[in-house]
Amino acid sequence: MTTLRDKTLFITGASRGIGKAIALRAARDGARIIVAAKTAEPDPRLPGTIHTAASEIEAAGGVALPLVVDVRDDARVHDAVARAVERFGGIDILVNNASAIHPHGILDTPAKRYDLMMDINVRGSFLCAQACLPHLLNAANPHVLTLSPPIDMNPRWFSKHAAYTTSKYAMSLIALGIAEEFRAKRVASNSLWPRTLIATSALKLAAPGLAEKARTPDIMADAAHWILTQDSREVTGRSFLDEEVLRAAGVVDFDRYQFTPGAELELDYFVER
Repeated sequence: MTTLRDKTLFITGASRGIGKAIALRAARDGARIIVAAKTAEPDPRLPGTIHTAASEIEAAGGVALPLVVDVRDDARVHDAVARAVERFGGIDILVNNASAIHPHGILDTPAKRYDLMMDINVRGSFLCAQACLPHLLNAANPHVLTLSPPIDMNPRWFSKHAAYTTSKYAMSLIALGIAEEFRAKRVASNSLWPRTLIATSALKLAAPGLAEKARTPDIMADAAHWILTQDSREVTGRSFLDEEVLRAAGVVDFDRYQFTPGAELELDYFVER
């Protein structure tokens, strides 16, 4: 399979950034997208809402269903999945993209921030998978894709931001658990992570200078598209880096993904040179 035409994707955090880029790439195939995110009203700091993302998806050739979803709230998650199934008849793909970040040390991580990362990153990924899996089991080529890193136990990834690292690694562990529990039922579950920083609105807001050393979200969207169009029986239980996926798929021109042409790229968290 090389297309996502007529596939239904439930994408969390799809109102902007990487989630929206994945949605737009699928939309160009003619996919149906549930834009599951919290932002229904414009935020002066970060552009994009579920409604503006839905408009872009439909302009790109897809069908969109924007839904306000807080992935921490199991009732809201299950309601959103039920509405998606009622509208589209099922769910083929779950993309666990919604995430919170606070890359600071233990003494600089308030309990509120710790809870936010654990609730959105870990609990949210688990709840969305739990709600979608009964429908994925009925899909022809079901996939779960989690935006989380390969697990590297090098102490350097814990020395400066133990809580954030723990939350992202937990997402990867859940992705692996889904792969193994549902392998015999042909539900694929993989994780995907960028090799370099990605120039999202959030990065530009938090660290404006770093965006110059980043790639655009399109590289993640193209890598996700490749994974999600593979046979779910053959590509599962793996932790991918975007660049590795695309190189294996035959891509040789990565300059087109640079936010600033010719700039030196900055590696993302959890990636060794």
